[in-house]
Amino acid sequence: QVQLVESGGGLVQAGGSLRLSCAASGRTFNDNAMGWFRQAPGKEREFVGCISRSGGRTIYAESVKDRFTIFRDNAKNTVYLQMNSLRPEDTAVYYCAAATYGLWTSGSRYDYWGQGTQVTVSS
Repeated sequence: QVQLVESGGGLVQAGGSLRLSCAASGRTFNDNAMGWFRQAPGKEREFVGCISRSGGRTIYAESVKDRFTIFRDNAKNTVYLQMNSLRPEDTAVYYCAAATYGLWTSGSRYDYWGQGTQVTVSS
């Protein structure tokens, strides 16, 4: 079992930055690839990005590439989502997720999910 707790969400103006954190407990953190997803009101959950167990590989959705960065600190059992140049369309609840094997862009491949943190970007 893995427990995930996101933090760092909030209200920010367009063009601003936020850093989300996802703290993990339970199963050894560096056994898991980690992903970030988001869901806006009335929309389906969408992939944001993911990072491999070692942190050596990342994949990003086109909509956030060059603006968002995922990194992890395995010593702190934490994965981060640095979000720069935020846009109103980035407004959503952001979720982190853990996959016990592989590196995936599909949420169905992830085994554990956090409760989410709200990010609101005002124009």
